[in-house]
Amino acid sequence: MTTPQGKQLGKVEFIALMAMMFATIAFSIDAMMPALPDISADIAPYGVAQAALVMTFFVIGMGAGTFFTGPLSDAYGRKPVVYAGLAIYALGAVLSWMAPTLELMLAARVLQGLGAAGPRVVSSAIIRDLYSGRAMASIMSLTMVVFLLVPGVAPLIGALIADAFGWRAIFAAFLIFGVVLFVWFSLRISETLPPQARRPLRVPLMADAVRQMFAHKTVRLSIFVQTLMLMTLFSVLTMVQPIFDVTFGREESFPLWFGAIALSSGVSSLLNAAIVGRFGMRRLVTWALAAQIVVSGVFVLWILAGLPYCFYFFLFWLWGVMFQGGLTVANLNAIAMEPMGHIAGMAASVIGAVSTVIGGLLASPVGLLFDGTPLALIVTVMLTSSFASVLMQFMRRAEAAEELA
Repeated sequence: MTTPQGKQLGKVEFIALMAMMFATIAFSIDAMMPALPDISADIAPYGVAQAALVMTFFVIGMGAGTFFTGPLSDAYGRKPVVYAGLAIYALGAVLSWMAPTLELMLAARVLQGLGAAGPRVVSSAIIRDLYSGRAMASIMSLTMVVFLLVPGVAPLIGALIADAFGWRAIFAAFLIFGVVLFVWFSLRISETLPPQARRPLRVPLMADAVRQMFAHKTVRLSIFVQTLMLMTLFSVLTMVQPIFDVTFGREESFPLWFGAIALSSGVSSLLNAAIVGRFGMRRLVTWALAAQIVVSGVFVLWILAGLPYCFYFFLFWLWGVMFQGGLTVANLNAIAMEPMGHIAGMAASVIGAVSTVIGGLLASPVGLLFDGTPLALIVTVMLTSSFASVLMQFMRRAEAAEELA
């Protein structure tokens, strides 16, 4: 595609920019993890669980914003919605930085989440505007490399910033991130939705778009499976730090271990981009789920048999969960978006809102099950993968029926 200056935008730069837009959510959540004890000591008197609301309220704001940003981008174009979202995101970061109380900070985090929904949702719509089918899945897989790396690297970045400048400086990092993304996007991306392809912002049209999505069996099943996959990733993010701390006594080295796992597991997205054209999106998701069921099942039996916990076995299992994300989330998103090119913005909103918010809500109680062992987390991942595998079989039958029709 061409830039606003008329120059050709390379594929590598396009993928990098879309990946950074995808990563806004993960960076804004996971960079806060190392700061929770300090936040608790300063403004959250009821402990780390109360301080963790700075992550939960961001997700709430993002979930609410996700539903509206797609329709707005379908009506007014992609670029204005990204500009508005990043401006709101930056304002939320500033207000969070300045907030003297936890209550005001939570309100600012909701605002920041609302803004972050803009670049996250519109990036999917832009990719769908320019690509389709397995080419779209390949592009989304490459963007998922960054999406999977950020949750691992963000805690380390947050820890370094907090140690050097105090935990509030993390919000300054969010502000800088938003400004850089705003400038990069404005200079290098042209509008991808021409005026004649836009849909007026009307409630009946929005309702009809939602109806179209959930009436399409393959799209509906893909959204459900993606929700389960995000529930898996959110559950891991919720429980992994207590497991490192309580179960294995490795709290200090947690950012390094988790960052190394995320970096190495990012290979899965590169692998997916290389082989999705040969094997197809649904087949790769099915294979990844089957492997996860087997590995998690072996780990559950290991724990139930009373065998001693092995830290490195847990690391391997955790790497497998992150690796699975690179073979599932991008493919599922592409499967759901493929038949919805005529309402790409609305489709991206619905997929993002449903999968992220419901996945986050389902993952929230998992943290309460922590008993000092990794058993609850591993059983959760095994069950979600099993249920998702069953839904993928329904999807296979639905696709076969569509081909015969």
